[in-house]
Order: sequence, then C-alpha cells, then structure tokens
Amino acid sequence: MEVLIDLPKGSAPRGIAIVCHPQPLLGGHAMHKVPHLLARTLSEAGWFVARPNFRGVGRSGGAHDAGIGEAQDVLALHAKMCAEQPGVRVALVGFSFGAFVQAKVAHALAQRGQPAWRTCLAGMPSGEVEGQRRYETPVDLPDALVVHGELDDRVPLAAVLDWARPQSQPILVVPGADHFFTGKLPVLRRLVLAHLAG
Repeated sequence: MEVLIDLPKGSAPRGIAIVCHPQPLLGGHAMHKVPHLLARTLSEAGWFVARPNFRGVGRSGGAHDAGIGEAQDVLALHAKMCAEQPGVRVALVGFSFGAFVQAKVAHALAQRGQPAWRTCLAGMPSGEVEGQRRYETPVDLPDALVVHGELDDRVPLAAVLDWARPQSQPILVVPGADHFFTGKLPVLRRLVLAHLAG
C-alpha cells in the first residue's frame, strides 16, 4: 500500500491523522484536492498525516474491493502506526468513498473497544448513489463529525439523513455546497480543524 506522509509543523505531533480519498473508480486518489487540502491543513496544525492510496491506485497493489478490502488496509495501517507510536491519539478523516471506508474503520475499531480519538466524514455515501452503487454505511460511530453539502448531486442529502435518522446522528449541512464543496472548502477546513482541536 502506497502511503503519502505529510509531516507536522512544529515539534511533537498532536496526533496521527489518516486521511482517505474519494472513489477510485471515478479517478479518486490521495492527491485529490479535498484530501490534499485536509492533509495540508492538518499537518500545518501539527498532525502527522498519512494518506493511503487505495487498492489499485498509484503504487498500491490489488484491485478495487468496494470498501471491504480498503477498510482492512486502513485498519492495518492504523495498527502499524499505533505500534510505532503507542499512546498517540489517532483521527480518521475521509471524503466521499474515503468517508465510507473510514466509517467502516471507525465502526470496526469501536467494536474492538479501541475507538478512534475522532472521526471526520465529509460527503459520505449511504444507500443508493449516482452510478447505481449502493453503500451499506455502518452506524453508531463514536465522536464522528459528519459534514454534507446541501446541493450534493452525487450523494443526495436525503440519503445521508435516512442513514442518520434511526441513530439520531447529527449531520452538519453546509448551505450551497456541492459534493466537492466547491467554493466551500474553507468552511470544511474550519469544521475539521474545530472537531480535532479538542
């Protein structure tokens, strides 16, 4: 698995942030503008940031696995980083398909009794989305910030609200934002920083 590293500014890192990219089948990769912006933002705020390329992307081996294998890979990366830096808090950050993968990772860690310190999910798919893909997004994600664009045409806001409603999971809606938060990336940046500031 290819992993891009963004080193923290300053001395001791505030923690580790694993940042995941959008759908590889639609050209998503670790250098996509949204994960790249979030990684740069977090490294400037003092976080050690790891950005994996999912299976079949960049120099990562394997083939796309609809989020199942990708979540296993991120869990392995999480375990490796925790072993190398024991006791350091870990944040999971994902955009679009990367948010779906991070939701699976957050759920798995919580089930193991080792929840992530914080989770930030932006533009997360749930249910039926554009391209006739279906996402069974896990529920009950501890300390999760879920951000969605009001005008998201790839993942309708209604689908995310349907996912959130049974568990009363708050959704932070950015007015006027599309799936890629075009023109609203500074808002997304502020929200993620605020969630990870605690």
